[in-house]
Amino acid sequence: MGTQPRSLIREVFSYVVIFLLLTIVLTFALSQCHFHWNWESVWKYRAKFYQGWCVTLGLASGSLILSAWLGLLSALGQRSHLSFLRTLCKVYVALIRSTPLLVQILIFFYLVAEAFHLQNRWVAGVLILGLFSGAYVSEIIRSGLESIPQIQWESARAIGLTPWQIHYYVVFPQALRQSLPALAGEFVSLIKNSSLLSVIGISELTLNAQEVNSYTFSTLESYLPLALGYLILTLPLAAVSGWLERRLHHES
Repeated sequence: MGTQPRSLIREVFSYVVIFLLLTIVLTFALSQCHFHWNWESVWKYRAKFYQGWCVTLGLASGSLILSAWLGLLSALGQRSHLSFLRTLCKVYVALIRSTPLLVQILIFFYLVAEAFHLQNRWVAGVLILGLFSGAYVSEIIRSGLESIPQIQWESARAIGLTPWQIHYYVVFPQALRQSLPALAGEFVSLIKNSSLLSVIGISELTLNAQEVNSYTFSTLESYLPLALGYLILTLPLAAVSGWLERRLHHES
């Protein structure tokens, strides 16, 4: 048996042991509280959970794509030779990172969106999350770009590469490898931050779970599916990030 299969078996075994330990701890805690499950009342609202999960998936997907592009453009803008563009990107990042997301949601939806007659709450939610996460993505990408040694830029220019070729073939692959862990963490946070959009009446997973709880008075049974729904969204993202890290490290 090779080294790689053995390493995989050990990793899987570790996950199984951790899962069993968590199960034992939770089972013990519930037994001490003499908790009685009431899944029957919650099961009637399974369609509501699924609908909220689909809305959360749509919000997360749209805002993730938007934040990635905004972050990339803002990071490049902060490195621009144009003073106005550089200042604009810095102000955008500073304002977003210095204010709470909840306040941004309320201001954007009830002031900005109203002024521009944007009535679609889903579109407004994607824009808000995209703008918020884009500022953090911008700083992650900028730090990744600045981690590339200056000698690599100069070497690329010396062999006649254009600025576009330098970024595409030399800089971006290395910056992406450096930034992937932080980017994955930010995108996971973005998915969880979508729960705050319930304050503007978007029927995403968290709001629907709260409504089911108010209907059934079964708090734990209402929020456990909520946690499971977010795990289904975030765990694949973390797995893809890990796979990309290994692949980019191998290719370097």
